[in-house]
Amino acid sequence: MASSNSGTNRVLVPEAKQGLTRLKTEVASEIGFSDYQSIDKGNLSSRQNGSVGGEMVKRMIESYEQGL
Repeated sequence: MASSNSGTNRVLVPEAKQGLTRLKTEVASEIGFSDYQSIDKGNLSSRQNGSVGGEMVKRMIESYEQGL
């Protein structure tokens, strides 16, 4: 059974929010979205938004593996 707040974003580690925002902006800039913070994400395709999130996950996994 789905929880009543499914589909909402919850910040589990508030201290990480700023770092994730910085990483998202950096990745988006490298992909070609120069001003990702002010872009209406609803006007981007799922593929465009997903490419930013996917690259973020890839980098986080690489960072974790280097720390092992």
